Parts: sequence; structure tokens; C-alpha cells
Amino acid sequence: MASSATQKLPLGALTAMVVGSMVGAGVFSIPRNFAQATGVYGAIIAWAIAGVGMLMLAFVFQTLANRKPDLDAGVYAYARAGFGPYLGFFSAFGYWASACVGNVSYWVLIKSTLGGIFPALGEGNTVLAVLISSVGIWAFHFMVLRGVKEAAMINKIVTIAKIIPLLVFLVLVIFAFKPDVFVANLWGAETADYSNLFSQVKATMLITVFVFLGIEGASNYSRFAQKREHVGVATVTGFLGVLALFASVSILAYGILPRSELAMLRQPSVGGVLEAAVGRWGSIFIGIGLIVSVLGAYLAWTLMAAEVLSIAAKKKDMPAFLARENANEVPSTALLMTSLLIQAVLIATLFSDDAFTFALSLCSHMSLFPYFFAAAYALKLTLQREGYERDDEGLGKDKLIAVLAVIYTIFLLFAGGMKFMVLGFIIYAPGTALYYITRREQGKQLFTPAEWAVFAVSVAGAVYAIHGLVTGSISI
Repeated sequence: MASSATQKLPLGALTAMVVGSMVGAGVFSIPRNFAQATGVYGAIIAWAIAGVGMLMLAFVFQTLANRKPDLDAGVYAYARAGFGPYLGFFSAFGYWASACVGNVSYWVLIKSTLGGIFPALGEGNTVLAVLISSVGIWAFHFMVLRGVKEAAMINKIVTIAKIIPLLVFLVLVIFAFKPDVFVANLWGAETADYSNLFSQVKATMLITVFVFLGIEGASNYSRFAQKREHVGVATVTGFLGVLALFASVSILAYGILPRSELAMLRQPSVGGVLEAAVGRWGSIFIGIGLIVSVLGAYLAWTLMAAEVLSIAAKKKDMPAFLARENANEVPSTALLMTSLLIQAVLIATLFSDDAFTFALSLCSHMSLFPYFFAAAYALKLTLQREGYERDDEGLGKDKLIAVLAVIYTIFLLFAGGMKFMVLGFIIYAPGTALYYITRREQGKQLFTPAEWAVFAVSVAGAVYAIHGLVTGSISI
């Protein structure tokens, strides 16, 4: 590894990491996914809710970075510190699995993009598309094994590669904007219907979670920051810029095509919108930018996912074998597990009618548990006044932020629905085997009574989901 001095990241690099972590496959899919759920009014309400909720989460990560600087292993460390080793494991494993499922969406989106030229690739979930993507998974795997591990630098380069096409998209769409089309798209129905707005907004919530995944990016690399306070500043600054970008992409698209046509676009739908505005070259331009940026984002997130397992193992929260590194100082075993889960979920997309939305929704839902535990830990600190002086003026503000973040994450779990929660348990429940190995290595008690209850819920959820898949009552 490089020396600690060379790994220290300035504020600009940390901010780029937050932006780069969030601006991924999701933003290129926004027009179609939003149009399938709602119109302009619903989109504005959805971004307002997501903006406030995610800003509260950003403030939570900022608060925790300042109040608990010793917890620098990433988002899962907060769950362990606040609620014990099993929920800490649950959070770490869920965060890792969420990153892996999110990486599947990258391959689906790339093949869907190329499917516009090569019909055999379909929407990214044909047999040929899965085979080619599988080759890509293992090509990246062996490339990383050879020592490609500078995630921060990769993220910085990739961020530029994807921001430029999106900025060009915004400029061109503004000039092609059609006010009459925009007005016709104001409602998510044929006529004005206030009563239906809530269900429309609820349907967008997992989309907003997916596009904001990575908001904790600076926290994951907090130990590399030149100054500790830079972690919080980078998180909030990066978030606000990304929120403006995402909201602009979704809302301006309603001024180019009728909602019914937006909802039918192939992914990446940003390309379809730009093609409608300027011609065929628009979708080709977006497609090239997407492939370059998404391949880089895939590499960065694969590195991040492997690092989550590796660091957890070094902290004795995962089995020791996951901390093993090869001669190039790459966490080889953790990387292997990461690639295997990506491969398994990719194969599952063969059975999905909309593979990208399936991967997006499952990834989003699995990320909610780590986010919830982080928010709940921040609330616990304020209630117990841990890390606060008697007359600390920040206590009331931090408590309000934590309460709002907890409410928001609970709302997201409700909005996401039972389907993806139980599908997530198919991954969570067997993952507990790693926790069993960890506790046995350390000669410690497996579960407390409360942890037994959590484990029982995860197993019951997994059994229910498998039964639903077999009988057809749950579809992907």
C-alpha cells in the first residue's frame, strides 16, 4: 500500500468521490422510471421529499464523522457501535450486497445501451447479454487482482466522464424544451387527480434512493481525509449539487416527449430523450459517455464493496479469511465473494421482465438497513448525550436531524414495499453463516435473545420469498 501521506485526500477529491459515487447508472435511467410512476407535479414532490430526507442523512453522516471520528470503517461501523455485533454485521453485509446488486445494474444498462445497435442484447437481460456481461465481471476481477486499487483516482476520472454528457444533455434539452408538452405532462394521469399523487410519489421512492446511493462515499474514505471536518463538508456539498442535477434531468425531460412515450423509452432513457430533441447522434453521444463512466463506476464500486468486507474482517466483524490479501495487496478473497454475488444476481436477471428496474429496486432496498441504523445511532447519541457537553448548543439540532432521518428511512422501507424486503432476506439469511464463523473464531456467544429474533425474521422472510418465487406470487 502507498504511505498514509500519499493517501490523504483534499476536500476537492472527497467531494468528487461523493459526486462520483452518486452519479452512476441511476441518473441515465431517470426519465423513463419517473414517467412510469408520475408526472411533473409528482416528480417535484418526490425530489422535495428525497432532497430533505437525503439531506438529513447527509447531515447524519456529517455529525457522526465529527462526533465519532474513531468510527472510520464506513457506514456499517455505526450500526455495530450502536446496536451490537450482529446488527453491525447485518449492516456491513447488507451494504456490501447492495453494492454488488447495484453493480449488476451497470452491466444491464451497458448491454441495454448496446441493444439499440445489436438487438440480440435486448434490454440487457438476454442470454447473450448475460454471457457477455459475465465475461466482463471476471475480466475486471482479474484486472483488480493485479493491483488496480486506487478507487479515489478512478472515481475522480470517471466523475468527469459522466458529468460532461449530462451537462450537455441539460443545455440541449433546455433549447428543445416544448412548453405545451410540459403542461400536458403536469399530472401523472389523464386528468388532475390530487388523491392519486401520494401513490405516484411513493412509487418513485426507491428510484430516488438508488440515484443517491453513495452519499456516504466520503465517510467510507474518512480515514484518508486531510482534515476530519472535510468529510461532512464534502458530503453535503456533493449532495446538493447532485440533487440539482437529478431533479433537472427528470423534470426537463417532461418538456420533450409525452409522458406515455417517456415511459416506453429503452434504457438509458436519457439517450432517448436527447435523441428526440436533437436526433440520433444524441443517443449515441449519451451511450458513449454512459459506457465509459459506468465501466469506471463499476470498477470503483467493486473496489469499495471488496474493501467493506476486508475492513470488516480486519475489525473482526467478518471471518478472518476475508482479510486475506494477495501479493499485490488486493483483498483477494473479499473480491472473489463480491464477483460471485454479482454473477449470481446477473443470472437472476434472466428471469426478470425489467432487469434494470429489478436490480435498481433490490439494491435500493438493501441499502436502507445500513442507512436506518446510521440514523438510529445518531439519534441514540443525542438521547444519551454521548459525545455532547452539558450545554452543547448542537444537541437540539442534531436530535431533530436524526429524528427526521429515522422517519425518512422508515418511510422508504414502507414505500419500497414488502416484495424487495423479503427478496433481500434471501441474501441476508444465508449470509449469517459468515457471522457464525466470525463468532466461532473468537470463541464468543453467537446471539443475544434480541439477535435471535432478528435472525428468525430474516430466515422467515427468506423462506416466504423463496416460496413466493416458486409459486409465482412474487415476480422479479
